[in-house]
Amino acid sequence: MVLWAIFWDCVTSCEQSHPQGPMCIIFFKFDPRPVSKNAYRLILASNRDEFYHRPSKMADFWGNNNEILSGLDMVEGKEGGTWLGISTRGKLAALTNYLQPRQDPDARGRGELVTHFLTTDMDSFSYLKKVSTEGHLYNGFNLLAADLSTEKGDVFCYYGNQGDPEPIVLAPGTYGLSNALLDTPWRKLCFGKRLFLEAVERSQALPKDALVAQLLDVLNNEEAQLPDPAIEDQGREYVQPILSKYAAVCVRCPGYGTRTNTVILVDADGHVTFTERSMLDKDPSRWETRTHEFRLQS
Repeated sequence: MVLWAIFWDCVTSCEQSHPQGPMCIIFFKFDPRPVSKNAYRLILASNRDEFYHRPSKMADFWGNNNEILSGLDMVEGKEGGTWLGISTRGKLAALTNYLQPRQDPDARGRGELVTHFLTTDMDSFSYLKKVSTEGHLYNGFNLLAADLSTEKGDVFCYYGNQGDPEPIVLAPGTYGLSNALLDTPWRKLCFGKRLFLEAVERSQALPKDALVAQLLDVLNNEEAQLPDPAIEDQGREYVQPILSKYAAVCVRCPGYGTRTNTVILVDADGHVTFTERSMLDKDPSRWETRTHEFRLQS
């Protein structure tokens, strides 16, 4: 009873806390050269957590020749930024914010970091190397950037401006990213990653639609993983009710929470399936699911 009292005390805290942009969670597994023809090169499942009233567009194609697929932030002054996107040229990027109580209101919008990569000709590592020299211009963030190439092999890179000064190239494997550095063992991240891996292990035996459905189930798990000393330590300047709203894979709080689920599958031949489940009209009981499919040109 005490746990739920703390959790639902966030009714007021959600409305009063400073909007920090998307407090997302991402699980992904990549294997550029899967042994089995039926295996996926990439399986990614992501939640976007945001204030329900923050204006945005659902995922659709945009850019030169409509080659980029992503949702778009529509907040005044930050129009065109995004939290997750992929292009037909094989560029993929995803962003999470770093949990930090003190925000610089004059910092640059972090959503542009994803948009700029999707529209640039720079490779993922070079781009993150450039971003690392400008990281101080932004509030805390984590950025994944990838070059997906059926011929050359897929490359995933990571940079967080609250961590090491240089970006890193990731080895093939399974990763989780929330609002701390990559694979920081927050309880909700470890719990969600375990559920994600269970779905991934069944992926080759499941029809694609069934796999997507299972991954969406993972993303909509609302079991609060409390207490979590790691979240409490990183967010020690927050009051407890504000921290509690982040304690589940799927965040659900009046006026704030998970409003977009995204699943991206890339098979061995470069066929991409991008499924987005989006909240409608700021109402957690109303959702719409759309799927886009295309083949990578790289």
